[in-house]
Amino acid sequence: MLFSSLVFLFGFLPIIIAAYYFANPKIKNYLLLFFSVLFYAWGGVSYTIVLLVSILLNYFFVKRIQGSSSKNHRWLIIGITINVLILMVFKYMNFFIGNINDLCVLFSKDGGQIPNVKIVMPLGISFFTFHQMSLLWDIYRNKNTAPVKFADTALYITLFPQLVAGPIVRYKDIIGQIKNREESFELFNSGVQRFILGLFKKVVFANTCAVIADAIMSSEVNYINVSAAWLGIIAYTLQIYFDFSGYSDMAIGLGRMFGFKIMENFNFPYISQSIKEFWSRWHISLSTWFRDYVYIPIGGNRKGNRRTYINLITVFFLTGFWHGATWSFIFWGLFHGSFLIIERVGFDKLLKKFPSVISWSYTILVVVIGWVFFRIEKLSDAFDYVFKLFGFGHQGDKSFVYFMDREKLLILILAIISCTTIFSRLKSILNKVQSNNILLPYQVIKNGILILMFLYSVTILNAGSYNPFIYFRF
Repeated sequence: MLFSSLVFLFGFLPIIIAAYYFANPKIKNYLLLFFSVLFYAWGGVSYTIVLLVSILLNYFFVKRIQGSSSKNHRWLIIGITINVLILMVFKYMNFFIGNINDLCVLFSKDGGQIPNVKIVMPLGISFFTFHQMSLLWDIYRNKNTAPVKFADTALYITLFPQLVAGPIVRYKDIIGQIKNREESFELFNSGVQRFILGLFKKVVFANTCAVIADAIMSSEVNYINVSAAWLGIIAYTLQIYFDFSGYSDMAIGLGRMFGFKIMENFNFPYISQSIKEFWSRWHISLSTWFRDYVYIPIGGNRKGNRRTYINLITVFFLTGFWHGATWSFIFWGLFHGSFLIIERVGFDKLLKKFPSVISWSYTILVVVIGWVFFRIEKLSDAFDYVFKLFGFGHQGDKSFVYFMDREKLLILILAIISCTTIFSRLKSILNKVQSNNILLPYQVIKNGILILMFLYSVTILNAGSYNPFIYFRF
């Protein structure tokens, strides 16, 4: 069930809000647990069985970790291993089989072929698996925590705002809110506003950019020229940002409606002036997860430059592989990791001396080219597309004009402006003016704009417009 669907907006959400706020406080967590499992089961009962079995297994490991001695990390290792194996089986099994078959063909002409396994990847498995590994790590690191209750563990994993697409919430950061939180009108109101903003970003910006990007990047590369190729990857660059940041905004907003304060996941990443800065602003919950649970435990930057570079490449190899079982995703991760090492070697010092426009141009160029490999699954096709961006290869007769109209152009321009801090700065100025009681109608105007944004988004959804969601496949 998508947050940006009429079923969710006018069916699931009103019912759960009404049930939650009319319920006895003692059963509110159980209600959230029930509705969260129902939310996930909407995508398939078989998925839910995998999720519930995974929760039971991890609860078992947690109890063993809490019951073991302070120096005994056996159960942590077993638990992490089982979680990784579950992820490997459901997400990467056919990737490994395909590569083994390719090697067999390469080294033996008459080598047998292993058939692919007919297995469906559960929705959000990458996210809820990382949540559960966070649970094990946090319990292991702090043995003095109170005994873990199954209902609390299950709610932490299944809480529907962040279940299938993040942000990746740490157990240590949310358990206090699960046990004791306070709802308020102010928090609920800010949650509604944040949800509407995310819905608008997803439905209007991301979906419009998706139409452009899919039309160009799914077609034969020889049919388009350089201008169309650049339009396609720029549209995709905007699509993936507004798709995921919009979903994160909706998740944060939904959390606030039920008294939870979920961490921010994006901070205007496209204004970054280095790849290092980009990763401090992009998918913050994932990058900090890898930093705290992988990069630092394997040594971080504490064991010399060579080991630091190896650790960075390892983390970004895993980051790419986490996103999907293709060589393009792996290359995308290594691509970013390589530029992080280049910057760490000394290029970052040069970037600080350059005019900001040059530093930004370098960063956005690297990010945009990287998105080609994120979008196109076949590695050779991705390289062909990159070559086309720089004028190599056959130039087709379809230019950017073929794929554009006035409405798309206007939305594209608004989306680009929204990637900057212009609107947030304007909001801060108006908030200061409002606090001084100089502009009394501001709050009314802001709420009016939000209502119009919501109505426009619903109108588009009701018209049955294109409504994909990139991160559902992760």
